[in-house]
Amino acid sequence: MSLSGRLKRIGLDSYILLLIATVVLATVIPASGIGAVIVSQVAFYAVALLFFLYGAKLNTSAVVAGIANWRLQLLVFGTTYIVFPIVGVALAGMLSPWLEPNIALGLLFLAVLPSTVQSSIAFTSMAQGNVPAAVCAASLSNLLGVLLTPALAAVLFHTSGVGLNANAVVSIGIQILLPFALGQIARPWVGEWIGRHKGVSLFVDRGSILLIVYSAFSAGVVAGIWQRVDITTLTIMVMADIVLLAIIMAFGWFAGKSMGLPREDRMVMLFCGSTKSLASGIPIANILFVGQPIGLIVLPLMLFHQIQLFVCAIIAQRQAYRLSQTLQVA
Repeated sequence: MSLSGRLKRIGLDSYILLLIATVVLATVIPASGIGAVIVSQVAFYAVALLFFLYGAKLNTSAVVAGIANWRLQLLVFGTTYIVFPIVGVALAGMLSPWLEPNIALGLLFLAVLPSTVQSSIAFTSMAQGNVPAAVCAASLSNLLGVLLTPALAAVLFHTSGVGLNANAVVSIGIQILLPFALGQIARPWVGEWIGRHKGVSLFVDRGSILLIVYSAFSAGVVAGIWQRVDITTLTIMVMADIVLLAIIMAFGWFAGKSMGLPREDRMVMLFCGSTKSLASGIPIANILFVGQPIGLIVLPLMLFHQIQLFVCAIIAQRQAYRLSQTLQVA
């Protein structure tokens, strides 16, 4: 078996390796001064382009079919915006004596973010789940997140100087909601082409995330982030992210079972309910936390992003394998 095959079997792929390489690059050669401004602007437009492509790809009939499965959509919504924040608050409260305040704030911020789009749909598809429902759940999560994430931030972060600022909501909407709406409008003309060239949207998806990771980590390095994060703090953050993901995944799986959802819908719960969007998260953080140490605040999110990719890749592959074995026996 090739090296890439061995890496995929343990949940590693070229994208995760590129994410790690991007963090190393930002640590060794951080963007600063005019370079940081340019990288930030390029990342801004890359994220806007990403959500334009999401809108252009989204089949309205898939959304209608997904919404019709209202029990599943309510469960995913409740997991993302109710259960996740509750668990995040509890975890941040327990760990706050050992975490720098901005990192504890970052753990709370992670908990109020929308789901991933590309990744959660891809993992649902890989695990032979209900892809139309996943498309609907992930898209609605991000569209609602334009309002819900700042609103939840205002409630949870009231002692941190973060409020529900109308300008912040507008700025988030301009970068995320407006391009998505324009993509939907342009779908009749560009949707088919984008559907045929899946590599384009994949390149923009991963490229935009690599850009915003490089931009955010560069800002953190320039601000001395690694001087404020020792190995103990880093270990606590990683363990907190793992525990958070495990709790949410366990909740999603057993909630789906108790509600009598079929296996295909439980895959949607597993991957749309438990993942958090880095593509939405860092741009939102840049707007909500102006003047604060963004690098520290988004560090739990960036670690969580890599952990969720690693864990979800393994679970999706195992679910697909188990299903194939079941079908063979049948």
